[in-house]
Amino acid sequence: MSQFALFVTLTLEPGTKDAFMPMIRGNAASSTADEPGCQRFDVLLPRKDDNENTVYLYECYDNKNAFVAHQTSPHYTQFNETGGAMIAKMDVVMMTG
Repeated sequence: MSQFALFVTLTLEPGTKDAFMPMIRGNAASSTADEPGCQRFDVLLPRKDDNENTVYLYECYDNKNAFVAHQTSPHYTQFNETGGAMIAKMDVVMMTG
């Protein structure tokens, strides 16, 4: 089976970054700790404040099935219910290797 990875660009609603960051970092930590198929989940910010409402995610999974399992995990569901409304736009690039 091949690795499955995502590069996600999130544009947040103005004024939500301070509340959003602890939630997405908690989701990332739970993903790597609790999901055997999640190899990596990085939360990245631009080096400058030029894009203060932008957050990048780099996620690696054993395969696409592991990613699907991630989307049904309790921590993802909780994050999506609370943090989802803070996301104005999401661009996702899916990759395999």
